[in-house]
Amino acid sequence: MNIGGVSFTIKNKPELDPGFIPFEGFIRAYLTKAEKPVHIALSRNDALQSVYGTRVCGTDDLKEADLLYLERVVKFLLWQKGGYRIIIHGAPDITASIASMYSNTGNRDFDFYFMSKVYEAPFTVETCGAGKIPREKEDPQRIGRHLNGCRIGFDAGGSDRKVSAVIDGEPVYSEEVIWFPKENADPDYHYQGILAAFRTAASKMPRVDGIGVSSAGIYVGNRTMAASLFIKVPEREFESKVKDIYIRAAAEIGDIPLVVANDGDVTALAGAMSLNETNILGIAMGTSEAAGFVDKDGNITGWLNELAFAPVDLQEDALVDEWSKDRGVGCKYFSQDAVIKLAPVAGITLDDNLSLADKLKAVQQLMESGDSRAAAIYRSIGCYLGHTLPLYYRFYGMEHVLLMGRVTSGKGGTIIVDEARRIMEEEYPDVARVVNVELPNEKSRRVGQSIAAASLPEIIV
Repeated sequence: MNIGGVSFTIKNKPELDPGFIPFEGFIRAYLTKAEKPVHIALSRNDALQSVYGTRVCGTDDLKEADLLYLERVVKFLLWQKGGYRIIIHGAPDITASIASMYSNTGNRDFDFYFMSKVYEAPFTVETCGAGKIPREKEDPQRIGRHLNGCRIGFDAGGSDRKVSAVIDGEPVYSEEVIWFPKENADPDYHYQGILAAFRTAASKMPRVDGIGVSSAGIYVGNRTMAASLFIKVPEREFESKVKDIYIRAAAEIGDIPLVVANDGDVTALAGAMSLNETNILGIAMGTSEAAGFVDKDGNITGWLNELAFAPVDLQEDALVDEWSKDRGVGCKYFSQDAVIKLAPVAGITLDDNLSLADKLKAVQQLMESGDSRAAAIYRSIGCYLGHTLPLYYRFYGMEHVLLMGRVTSGKGGTIIVDEARRIMEEEYPDVARVVNVELPNEKSRRVGQSIAAASLPEIIV
């Protein structure tokens, strides 16, 4: 395959999506031609700043490849690290093009508005002056692992909500309840569902000493800044009823400590706790793709880690994400959407009247019965993952990957991992040697996040 004058080949293609063009494959070929240093800085809250160093070609014959490469890297970094200001040093012409794209009138206007809202600051893309390479400032923090007392752990997914009652680190009750938060515009629907889960868990313990919440989205001070769970809620009601939704629900249980964290970070925390390891990238394949990272010191980084919106596929007709309007991003490859999009290609017809969660269940039931068509779906997702984990390694340098979420349940999860390992060994042996891909046990795959969430608040009993 040839993209913008950069040629490369891959040995393994997803059998149900042979047009897949792994971003990592392109990067490896592109960087063999690139020699001009470039630095990308992303500024976010509290004067924190992440800096990534790379190279571009800077020649007339590879202008198209230069723009594609740098824009996709910027996109990845934006959703990995977060930020309201991007500063690029060493590529002024490409920066001007990227600034036009990431504006209120460009084709990355979603990113422009989203980051402006999250950080409550104007979003800009700027050129850095000659000789002024930006400096990095990070502030990793320890999270969770508090096990004493009687705790509620709640995990808000897009298809189901999970809650656990945990006493001194041991779960005494866990449940999963199907709900449809992304389809409801009334925030009281979400509030009542959250409160019902809290009350159910509370009823299984003699008291409640703290509540930990794992929830898709971005949270600051336990307040909801942005979250796809509430995508149908009007902006006015979001401000008045969603921003403090977990704070209000917790207050109904009592005046007790509450900690709300991004579900990706809790996924990584669950991995660190179950494996007793650090330097872990946790990936939850559920309604969407959630990710979190625990560094080598056992800390979270404060990054967004919203890999659902990070690019993985460069094919021009890749499926478009309905929310961000971008193509080839993670949520369409590592979620129930991936299963559903591949089902008709595999020859499986799913009832249009079924919910997305029930469509996934239908495919999983076929998989458990040994259906070869369902197996092809999971092999294809495993192929996606085998090409993408080396991409994630490029930006995270993780040693462990823990896969969780409903998509990884049952036989399908094993197929995904086996296929991903095989492809990494064949095509990316440098990464296969250092990255260990893990699946937790079946119960942990499904409710592990709610149990890890219970450990979030620090309490004194």
